[in-house]
Amino acid sequence: MCRLAAITSNKYFSPMENILALETMKEGHDGSGLGLVLKDLGGEFEELKQYPILSGICTGNGVSMLDQFMEAQGFKLMHVWTPATKPVAGITPRGHYFAKVYDYPVHFRRRNQAEKDTLLLNTRLALRELGEKDGSIFVFSFYPDVISLKEVGDPLQVGEFFSLDKDIVKAKIVLAQGRQNTNYAIYLYACHPFFLQGYCTMTNGENTAFVPIREFLLSRNFPGYTGYNSDSEVFAHILHYTTRQLGYPLTYYKDVITPLKNAEMDNRPDKEALLLIKQSLRPLCIDGPNCVIGFTPEGSCFMLQDSKKLRPGVVGGVKGKYALMSEECGVNRVIPDRDRSTDIFPMKYDMVIVKPQAEEVQVWNQLQG
Repeated sequence: MCRLAAITSNKYFSPMENILALETMKEGHDGSGLGLVLKDLGGEFEELKQYPILSGICTGNGVSMLDQFMEAQGFKLMHVWTPATKPVAGITPRGHYFAKVYDYPVHFRRRNQAEKDTLLLNTRLALRELGEKDGSIFVFSFYPDVISLKEVGDPLQVGEFFSLDKDIVKAKIVLAQGRQNTNYAIYLYACHPFFLQGYCTMTNGENTAFVPIREFLLSRNFPGYTGYNSDSEVFAHILHYTTRQLGYPLTYYKDVITPLKNAEMDNRPDKEALLLIKQSLRPLCIDGPNCVIGFTPEGSCFMLQDSKKLRPGVVGGVKGKYALMSEECGVNRVIPDRDRSTDIFPMKYDMVIVKPQAEEVQVWNQLQG
């Protein structure tokens, strides 16, 4: 199993809080990798929120290829952040780690956000194709107000390697996964969290329904539904497809991946819609066991379980700061002074949603709608 540590707050905090929570849950991950996605950035990024940030890793040759490509596409480089890496036992540096802030090409600056999102997606995919064959370019996200960091190694050591303990970068939402290398060779594109056009998820579990889900998504002919170096990447793509492409409310994500039995729908006023969704999107049903944590573009964070409920998960906190973790000890590390009697352990029908700025937490029950 992997371990998941998500924090959402109305104040900026260091991703080291997530990493230290992972350290308390270390028996649940083997230290083979760390993935971080930061949203709603502070510090040197706070005044740059409207501009897209390209996050990734390059070799020396890859830097030249990337810069030439971005200049040819008309992107104007505005700011560069590089973590102050330092030698740490067990971490093999890969070259240049970066988060580059760009202004849009001149002819795109007045376009709507949907058109800009398409440009950013196509650019990221082109860069991935450019560097994937020889490993010269890895790109994890290209989107406003979002940074992604990924590396192989123990999470605590990776955090030290990136000097995250120096509070060099902060955010109001951070998702972190401590990887357990079970199904795949250690490969950075297989490392959670996964991000697509403002939607992000990470998962603890095993997606035994991966193949039919992947084939359905590929049949949608959407360029972003690609890669699939991990069987868990489809959770982010289903979230994107359900809420962005189809326009469904966030709670319908739960109905799509874990549909109710027909008899269980009787108390739902939208029963007829649920039946149609179940019939038309049946290939997106998961078979678990999975605990899924994610966020949406507007900043809502959520946790849900599959119907088997065989992976741990807990949500706890105070107004203004909540933690969504694999284990209670992770929440204790981040928010020790809370009322623990209000902690939420979502079961198979529950979807826990923490509203933007961590002002409110709701438990949505699938049976009641």
